[in-house]
Amino acid sequence: MRYIDLSQQVTVKSICSRFQISTATARRDLEILSSQRRIQRVRGGATSLRKAPAPVELPVYQRMNDETENKQRIGLAAAELIKEGETVFLGSGTTVLEVARSLKNLGNITVITNSILVLNQLIDKPAIPVILLGGILRRSELSSIGHIAEQSIEDLNADKVIIGIHGIDPVHGLTNHYLPETMTDRKVLKMGREVIIVADHTKCSRVSIAHVAPISAIKTLVTDKETPEEFVKELTQRGIHVVQA
Repeated sequence: MRYIDLSQQVTVKSICSRFQISTATARRDLEILSSQRRIQRVRGGATSLRKAPAPVELPVYQRMNDETENKQRIGLAAAELIKEGETVFLGSGTTVLEVARSLKNLGNITVITNSILVLNQLIDKPAIPVILLGGILRRSELSSIGHIAEQSIEDLNADKVIIGIHGIDPVHGLTNHYLPETMTDRKVLKMGREVIIVADHTKCSRVSIAHVAPISAIKTLVTDKETPEEFVKELTQRGIHVVQA
């Protein structure tokens, strides 16, 4: 149980390797734990029923090499959801940065952002007008937050809002770890007609300290193929479109 709770999701193969037991024994143990409602049995393994707390998020430059390939695929898939002529808000974070990098083939769109990294990515693309929000500089994320940013958001509208999130869970919704950013995030979610969350599998079924919005606030989740099948199924049942890149 400690191994499953720590890993959140395990396979029969990983259990056999970790405890040096046979496949039959691993499956039997999982069936016993499942019958006791201590785990969720899934194809090929099991998931924990305890929500793991989202780890403290490192500064943006220290996250650049985390899940790089997954983030690149997520960014490309999210960019493909943007249509010509739309106004799009792009938030901060390394996954959203990959969305900005994937906009090179798009023209006739307007980008609103509070991210210096996104701005730098688009600065040499004159075909894409950029509206940069002011506010208090959050140095670790290279983004602007706070009252000034929130006032600017109230004066703007977007067809799509694309942001990353520290934790996403079907029950607990969208959560973040940095309290001062929460109010800015809430304003951002209201400025767009369609909200798209970009998050790799490490953010799924994670719950952080600050509640941002219920899961119903989003229309689409763009994630990677390592996201657990049960998680995808539960979001789909709640009417959320899930794209696995």
